Amino acid sequence: MSTQQAPDRRVVAVIPARGGSKGIPKKNIKLLAGKPLIAYNIEAAKSAKTVQRVIVSTDDPEIELVAHQSGAEVIRRPDDISGDLASSESALLHVLESLRTSEGYVPDLLVFLQCTSPFTAAEDIDGTVHALIDTGAQTALAVTEFHYFVWKSQSDGDMVGINHNKSLRLMRQQREKQYLETGAVYVMEVPGFLAHKHRFFGKTAKHVISPERVLEIDEPEDFRIAEARFAQRGSTPPA
Repeated sequence: MSTQQAPDRRVVAVIPARGGSKGIPKKNIKLLAGKPLIAYNIEAAKSAKTVQRVIVSTDDPEIELVAHQSGAEVIRRPDDISGDLASSESALLHVLESLRTSEGYVPDLLVFLQCTSPFTAAEDIDGTVHALIDTGAQTALAVTEFHYFVWKSQSDGDMVGINHNKSLRLMRQQREKQYLETGAVYVMEVPGFLAHKHRFFGKTAKHVISPERVLEIDEPEDFRIAEARFAQRGSTPPA
């Protein structure tokens, strides 16, 4: 895996972080292993060799303060794109427009990081950026290998396989490789993102990361799982 700088590419990492959180109050700045949740992604992005700027998009003054203390730039997000139904893409587009109008700065690549993934490492960010560049893709994402059987229930209650034929039970090594979207890192070419306004368009490349760094914190139980992982490691995630 390459961790070299992205040649001739202006790369900005953006971390959307709303203040409102119904499942876990103040989730984005809640302490995890003694550190605010959002600080993990900020530190990983600042350590990534491919990233030149790290920006947090938020509507919340407490998150803004923590983001600054962790070394990120902050762009305040307006209320109309800060509600529960606001998409992450709307925050990303707002950051790009703010940079263009205030500085005349338009990056080549946009790295979208979710602060709910505290085990993301700098190498995951660099690897996803290079996956896009090295394959000539327009978008890329971090994934992990997926080996499980997925089912769905039909209207009559019969269970049918989604990623397998239930009448044929293949061994893992006989099955085609599948990948789970980690939700941690996405990379997009900025011109295409501005045109499509969605994180996936054109050719999409993958960067495979270790399952031990895959965890999205959405529920209180996820925090307990993350705390247990840190306690087991005896340290914070690698930057």
